[in-house]
This record gives sequence, C-alpha cells and structure tokens, in this order.
Amino acid sequence: MEILRLLVLCLHFLGLTALVGVFLVQMRQHSGFNTKLLLTGAITQVVTGIALVGLREAQDLPVNNIKVGVKLLIALIAAVAAVLAHLRQRKDGKAMPFFHTAGGLGLINIFIAVLW
Repeated sequence: MEILRLLVLCLHFLGLTALVGVFLVQMRQHSGFNTKLLLTGAITQVVTGIALVGLREAQDLPVNNIKVGVKLLIALIAAVAAVLAHLRQRKDGKAMPFFHTAGGLGLINIFIAVLW
C-alpha cells in the first residue's frame, strides 16, 4: 500500500510540475499559451490529490480535513480555469485571464500545502 501511495505522490508532483511549470514559463506572454499541458496538470492534481487522501485514510493515517477541503476547492477552481483557458485558446486564441488564474491558484495550493 505504501508503494502505491508513493507512486500516486510522484504522479501528483508531475501534475504540479505540468500546471505550475507551464504557467511560470509562459506567464509573461500575451498569447500562444500551451494550455494542453496546463489542463493535464490541473486534472492530474485533482485526481491524484483525491487518491492520496483516500490512500491515507485507508492506512488509518491522520488527515486534516479542513486543509484538504480548502486545497480541493482551490484545485477544482484551478481545473475549471484551465478548462476555460483551453477552450478559449482553441476558440479565439486568447486564454487570459483563465490561464493566469489556473497557474496562480496552483501556486497558492503549493503555499497552503507547505505552510499549513
């Protein structure tokens, strides 16, 4: 079970890298964003985050439900913003402000994870 948790954690970090990395590299651009990777990272973050909480509870390890709830809400909003950025990018080539919203919320979730 621990190996599975660690594998899911690695996937969670890869999703984080895709979400925040794409945002940080492209945040000064005004158009031409790569929203596919942003979207993939946001969805990966939500799915693997839920899986990590489930695996933690399955091992009878403590879970801070308030923190998890706040992080889930932020991750869901970031995922919706990433979807909207991707759809808008495909439609008219303008992913802002949704692109920045998704990336910024990803950064906020990092600070919550580390500092709370």
